[in-house]
Amino acid sequence: MEDALPTHRRTFPGDPQELRAARSWTRATLNGHPHSEDAALIVTELGTNALMHTASGDAAGAFHVTLTVSELTIAIAVTDSGDTKTAPEVQRPSLNSTHGRGLGMVAALADRVVVQGDEAGRTVTAELRIAAHLQESSACS
Repeated sequence: MEDALPTHRRTFPGDPQELRAARSWTRATLNGHPHSEDAALIVTELGTNALMHTASGDAAGAFHVTLTVSELTIAIAVTDSGDTKTAPEVQRPSLNSTHGRGLGMVAALADRVVVQGDEAGRTVTAELRIAAHLQESSACS
């Protein structure tokens, strides 16, 4: 039987102040990983989207973060509480707009972004691949 990939899960209350806790938890969980800062930014952006656009931001709401780590990839998944009719999509906001850039930043950082689910709840998963030269240098350490 093949070993399961290390997976870390945590649920955060639907309060914008919890984004800081989600970011800190991500950094601590990925302690020293070359992509820990990118992963923390992705968690912040996807968590913000969940709070702003779904029931996750309601008083009783929550969002769920899953980090799956392998030698080649980190998968960062954020699941919202649903109650929205629109699927997340990369927007092209005007230069003066103060919103609409989060998923675009995630798509720029990640090697792959997948959206699954429906109005009952969606999971956005961003994958960060570990470059071969990073693997070789960490193997030598």
